Amino acid sequence: MVTIATGQVAGTTKEGKALPPHVRIWDSVSLSTLHVLGLGVFDRAVCCVGFSKSNGGNLLCAVDESNDHMLSVWDWAKEGKVMDGKCSNEAVLVATFHPTDPTLLITCGKSHIYFWSLEGGGLSKRQGLFEKHEKPKYVLCVTFLEGGDVITGDSGGNLYVWGKGGNRITQAVLGAHDGGVFGLCALRDGTLVSGGGRDRRVVLWGSDYSKLQEVEVPEDFGPVRTVAEGRGDMLYVGTTRNSILQGSVHTGFSLLVQGHMEELWGLATHPSRAQFVTCGQDKLVHLWNAESHQPLWSRIIEDPARSAGFHPSGSVLAVGTVTGRWLLLDTETHDLVAIHTDGNEQISVVSFSPDGAYLTVGSHDNLVYVYTVDQGGRKVSRLGKCSGHSSFITHLDWAQDSSCFVTNSGDYEILYWDPATCKQITSADAVRNVEWATATCVLGFGVFGIWSEGADGTDINAVARSHDGKLLASADDFGKVHLFSYPCCQPRALSHKYGGHSSHVTNVAFLWDDSVALTTGGKDTSVLQWRVV
Repeated sequence: MVTIATGQVAGTTKEGKALPPHVRIWDSVSLSTLHVLGLGVFDRAVCCVGFSKSNGGNLLCAVDESNDHMLSVWDWAKEGKVMDGKCSNEAVLVATFHPTDPTLLITCGKSHIYFWSLEGGGLSKRQGLFEKHEKPKYVLCVTFLEGGDVITGDSGGNLYVWGKGGNRITQAVLGAHDGGVFGLCALRDGTLVSGGGRDRRVVLWGSDYSKLQEVEVPEDFGPVRTVAEGRGDMLYVGTTRNSILQGSVHTGFSLLVQGHMEELWGLATHPSRAQFVTCGQDKLVHLWNAESHQPLWSRIIEDPARSAGFHPSGSVLAVGTVTGRWLLLDTETHDLVAIHTDGNEQISVVSFSPDGAYLTVGSHDNLVYVYTVDQGGRKVSRLGKCSGHSSFITHLDWAQDSSCFVTNSGDYEILYWDPATCKQITSADAVRNVEWATATCVLGFGVFGIWSEGADGTDINAVARSHDGKLLASADDFGKVHLFSYPCCQPRALSHKYGGHSSHVTNVAFLWDDSVALTTGGKDTSVLQWRVV
């Protein structure tokens, strides 16, 4: 088990009650909270946390986002504050204990570095002196060498060595990186690794600070943000594009984890494999293996993406963007099969009919564009457009026999359509006994019970029915996933409620065999897998 500390920002509950900033201590295995520190103590947010290293890690330092950026030291197991002091009126980026001396602390950030001593129940600080060296705009990272020297990396691309116990620079490596130095890691063998932002380089330095080796991280993975040492000569590199790489400066780096960087809205599950697609504002399309939790492939497209849908064969994927463009991709090779444009507004839904004969493209221009499909989804021809909604299209479901489809819109209309004629079906009798292949529309008789009393029509972003027709999952604006029985026709139906996202939940879907439910997040940019039990 690893014990993890996180700093939380102030917030409000759904009811408007204030949630104060605090520090949470977690168990890395069960993910349960062990301790909560500082309720009512911190201001605005906790921006830095760090465990002491030499005394069993029984102390924790934290810096908040108050005007004075208060530094506090805690006996976290007892949930008691030991001491505190004013840090700086400028932004603080790092707070860290010395690895062998539990009475020494370092904080740094905008145009400053402070060396702190924990003495007699109080904190005293000395400012780091840059003297003849140009003071950097930001001191971005800190590490400690075995001999006691402190190394800092800054926004000017420089490495400064601060002599043991002092607050003066004893050695400088100017221009170590082109752009900021965001990550530093002192290795067990006495060498040092630095990671650059703009130049995306990971550099190995000798004990005399001479450059021994360097490697550049591929542009697709983004600038380096942090570096950590693993077993043997293994290094882990975290990047600004939500990727974690593993490797060494000698052999180069390979992808270990890749995620999204911005809001996710597009989610689609493969019709016959444990695979799914996500896409979002970051213009990234990932095809994931649900069992390994790894992307099988990733593709950058020209526009932010909003929606996705598989052809029933699983060999072709449609992706809708915010510009009115939509793409067809080969799911094996991730090659571009075709690109089309319908209007110039967001494409909120792309959906193939169950028999694979049609593709519907729902737009924010209030229209649904209907295409006939040939060659297993590789060739499409515009058949017509469905006009009748007075607001943008939000959701769409096909009949099991592909004879018709139903749409929801931003003004809460439910309309039915004949794909062959692109005409609205106005007879209720004609659709009364239709069996629907999916249930993604948030408005309809079968999902009536998902809405709580007083709910706003935009509170629920997505629903999905399990393929066996027994369960219905909803994704809402409050970070919650609800699980209902299907059909869900009783007003304010009972549900199981699950938390996990730290932002609005944008979409939900079940894997083809209903073993797993998937949800995508907005501001938290995350994809969560839920085991269906």
